[in-house]
Amino acid sequence: MDALEHRTGSLQRGTWLLGWVAIIACATGCVDNSRPGDAADLVWGKQGLAPGSFQKPRAIAIDAEDRLYIVDMTSRIQVFDADGKYLRDWRTPTCANGRPSGLSIDRLGRVLVADTHYYQMLVYDSQGNPVPEARIGGTMGSGPGEFGFVTDVVEDSQGIFFIAEYGDFDRIQKFSPRGEFLLQWGSHGEEPGQFRRPQNMEIDAENRIWVADACNHRIQVFDTEGKLLKHWGHEGSDPGQLYYPYDLALDADGQVYVCEYGNHRIQKFTLDGKSLGCWGSQGRGAGQLNNPWALARDSQGRLHVLDSNNHRVQRILF
Repeated sequence: MDALEHRTGSLQRGTWLLGWVAIIACATGCVDNSRPGDAADLVWGKQGLAPGSFQKPRAIAIDAEDRLYIVDMTSRIQVFDADGKYLRDWRTPTCANGRPSGLSIDRLGRVLVADTHYYQMLVYDSQGNPVPEARIGGTMGSGPGEFGFVTDVVEDSQGIFFIAEYGDFDRIQKFSPRGEFLLQWGSHGEEPGQFRRPQNMEIDAENRIWVADACNHRIQVFDTEGKLLKHWGHEGSDPGQLYYPYDLALDADGQVYVCEYGNHRIQKFTLDGKSLGCWGSQGRGAGQLNNPWALARDSQGRLHVLDSNNHRVQRILF
């Protein structure tokens, strides 16, 4: 079990309750100012090893056709349509040391896998065929092109790769489209520009890199040269606060959706960190979450949330 997951698994967090038909705000909770009354319009998946089932799903990516790629604790990467219909799956080569914790889709439609405990980025085509010549890393260390525990990989509009890692290093490394090391930034710490587990990243239309700095309970934004542009968020469960943000997604309307592992919720923000509302509370019912790891936004604006410790996916329009 992931150490952070173990520490936070028993937390009784969540600041407001979402009914299946209506949102009821608690006195200290978030009030959804955007779409009151919305609930999950689809809940699917169950615990198991069969195709379409999950063992703690922990990363999700979505391609241009709204196909969902989801990896779980068995190291399976399963592919579904946007309604949860199982399409296919494959596995990473080995997982004895641990399982991948990050997925993304590059400009060519390939699947980029943060092979966390093997210190590398793996690449597959959409059918699950490996692309070994595109692999980056594979050696543990602090030198250029070496890695600690890789958490996520993203690609910018120029085909440049950015790979985040945590452990002894807590940094982001930048690579050319051919996998050549270009630069790095960050270190372990709490100061602006430092990280304590940069868990997931997103790149916006201006090639700014948004980082869910999980154990610092904040979001940091950088340019492609590693210059810090802004940061916001601090620990807590009130509106506008964060508790172990594990993933984030952006929309075209200037809004940021943050998946909070520790608060069992999704929170919506402006680009400058003003809270616009929350969705979810701790539990096992529809509309409730249990340590969600990740989310992805599809072409219709729906969020697909990995309700990890409930071994399922919930789809919402928030």
